[in-house]
Amino acid sequence: MSSKINGFEGSRPATVGGSKVSQGVQSPASDAPAGSSGGSDSIHITDAASQLAALEQATRELPIVDDVRVTAVRSALDQGTYTVSAESVADNLMQMERSLGSLG
Repeated sequence: MSSKINGFEGSRPATVGGSKVSQGVQSPASDAPAGSSGGSDSIHITDAASQLAALEQATRELPIVDDVRVTAVRSALDQGTYTVSAESVADNLMQMERSLGSLG
């Protein structure tokens, strides 16, 4: 898939975080608005985007599956001792809902 923004065509999404933007996007002279010098555009990364990039990097470093937890749950299931606390599940869901609500 290809997209065109200000004369730049590419199929790769931009990377946020560890990489730096080394050059601006040049607009072709024919596409430049009147009064434009044809210089490069600048990219500004917001604090929120920087924080998201840091979180993304932190999650990449975590294992996909917690093998110790899986083993513990599997053992409890095999032994018939695994219990689910409906109150704990409900409390955690409400806490997540409150956290998500405060973002908006």
